[in-house]
Amino acid sequence: MATIVQWATGSMGRTSIRRILDDPRHRLVGGFVYGARKNGSDLGEIARRDPIGVAATSDRQQILDLDADLVLHMPRITLPYDALVDDVAALLRSGKNVISVAGFHFPQAHGEDYVRRLHEAALAGGVTLAGVGVNPGLIVERIALAATAMSHELERLAVFETVDASAMTSPEFVFGLMGFNSDPAAADIRSGPLADLYGQLFSEVLHFAAAELGTSVREIRPDHRLTLAPSPLIIAAGTIETGRVAATEWRWSALTEAGPEILMSILWTADPSLHGPDKLGHWKIEISGRPTISMTLDITEADPAMPPSRALTDAVVAVAIRAIPDVIAAPPGFFAYRPPAAWSAA
Repeated sequence: MATIVQWATGSMGRTSIRRILDDPRHRLVGGFVYGARKNGSDLGEIARRDPIGVAATSDRQQILDLDADLVLHMPRITLPYDALVDDVAALLRSGKNVISVAGFHFPQAHGEDYVRRLHEAALAGGVTLAGVGVNPGLIVERIALAATAMSHELERLAVFETVDASAMTSPEFVFGLMGFNSDPAAADIRSGPLADLYGQLFSEVLHFAAAELGTSVREIRPDHRLTLAPSPLIIAAGTIETGRVAATEWRWSALTEAGPEILMSILWTADPSLHGPDKLGHWKIEISGRPTISMTLDITEADPAMPPSRALTDAVVAVAIRAIPDVIAAPPGFFAYRPPAAWSAA
């Protein structure tokens, strides 16, 4: 039985707690919370379950001192991108494997100093760090790359994500980290801290994909696009005023040394109708070359009474929970799932 610590208890963390409690292979032995309001609360009650006799703490040292096999690291990604590194390095040095859904998918994308901080910590603790998730973590790394095995010639691998944010209730997330309701005339988020944050996060996908294709990234070209509200939009998180940002398309094109281009487009929107009458798939994968390959993948919530975002939360947590035995069994260092044999320039 694996002993688990839950790090952060937002909507994803609460879902994770419930999955751990329902899985006889795992035992929850601790939980970290960022705010004072939940400090000392029973983790079962935080997850809207019966008490389990394990209290949450906002004291990092208490978590470091715990005897546990693994930490499920599920904080909100924050500015700057490397703000979470100190916590993760400390957890690794304390002898705990770490599965994070907030980055750490391919640390090699950020250079030797960044890699060294984490790799040395993992080796010192004799444990493993894995960044997992759906995107980043699975759509490109385990699905799109696998499909390139059907390519005789590969010109471009393009992945387009569309997320409907209209039912998301957190103003901090929607108006902060998603950039909605910002005024581009006052501060264009395409060249600000948010662009840097997402550029660093998704550069890990681009560098990982290039490595799996037997090449490396020569240059990453951003081409971010904004859609402004034609009239006031009322969504669950609040109101977007006319002329303010109602959709962000974070878009990067990676040019590789071997030739194939890797394109990543992340469209977050407050109103899908702003982008045409056709329903957009959650992800669309287009592989150009010989032959041409296209796929559409949707994640939907079966219960109409639940917010649509619950489906993606369930999927991310499922990927993380599934990874627990593989990460614990892996040798110390970095762990990542690799696709079945992809197209290769090598």
